[in-house]
Amino acid sequence: MYRRVKKERILDNNMEDITQEEKFIISKLNENEGKLNYKALQDYCAEEFEGVRLILKKLKEKGIVDYEGVIPGFSAEITLIKDPSK
Repeated sequence: MYRRVKKERILDNNMEDITQEEKFIISKLNENEGKLNYKALQDYCAEEFEGVRLILKKLKEKGIVDYEGVIPGFSAEITLIKDPSK
């Protein structure tokens, strides 16, 4: 049921390298005014790839998203802090 996505690296304008999965999550957050709860984001990503929590952790370490705690729970609100493509 899952479609495997190549782990290609994309070099954006800010010279940070962003994976396809990270770019997908950022685009979903942009489509939803920069905020989504974890469960809704997980539902969007379910058809595309696995490992949403780990990807969000990496995005938080890069300063791109924010949420409460180290790893987001089901009720966590994911907020886009900076969009590296802008």
